[in-house]
Amino acid sequence: MSQTESTNPKSLKLDQLDSLSYVQLHIEEEQAVMQALKQADSQIAAALDAIYKKFQLADLEQVPYQGPRLFYVGAGTSGRLGVLDASECPPTFSTEPEMVQGLIAGGDEALRNAIEGAEDDKNAGEKLIKQCIINSSDVLVGISASGGAPYVLGALEAAREAGACTIAIANNEDAASFAIAEHQIFLNTGPEILAGSTRLKAGTSQKICLNILSTGLMVKLGKTYGNLMVDLRATNSKLKKRAVKLVTQIINCDEAKALELLEANDYKVKKVIK
Repeated sequence: MSQTESTNPKSLKLDQLDSLSYVQLHIEEEQAVMQALKQADSQIAAALDAIYKKFQLADLEQVPYQGPRLFYVGAGTSGRLGVLDASECPPTFSTEPEMVQGLIAGGDEALRNAIEGAEDDKNAGEKLIKQCIINSSDVLVGISASGGAPYVLGALEAAREAGACTIAIANNEDAASFAIAEHQIFLNTGPEILAGSTRLKAGTSQKICLNILSTGLMVKLGKTYGNLMVDLRATNSKLKKRAVKLVTQIINCDEAKALELLEANDYKVKKVIK
């Protein structure tokens, strides 16, 4: 039996615990997430370097965007996490929507509803990759707790055949996806307190791993100034206020001057501070 489907001996009496005991157990078990990430740090770093290698010489400002693309592919929780990470890149780093994309088994409807059987359709995974016309300049990250979701395997196989860089993230050491992908990230989170519910520790570890990969890529691409988010897209009042604060902090001016400079530069912090 795979690690993600096995029974956790610490939670055999889960249904008999009082609220505090349950919460304490859940928090205790979540500690495995950070340990799993720490154990996989070299694998994650290698994957990050491989992604950056594809993007480092690209013209990321070209519109319409025609540069390399980073695809996240998954089913269920894993697919939703990929879509979430991808959707945060444009407002945070001013990337074009095509640059980082999340693809989920069952399509957009699967973001809100469980689409039964979608993850078992290997042909759909292969077909989707071909529809996206993935090529050797792209990167595909296949995300699956078990590492055996046919939809993800089909996508990885099609991407590798197309010459793309392939990365597999899984929570089982013997994941089938590891045999396909060029780079493997094993997140050893162990059995869930609710057996088989990989939206728990497995999902949390995947979310953090994606955070690391996407943020690390953007840092390497020069979209930050130190640890400041200077390439944000100021599309609402909160982000406009953040932009003003960034400019006052970096060039040591008052808010009125920062606002004047931002309004003259389409609220692009990077332009103002250069």
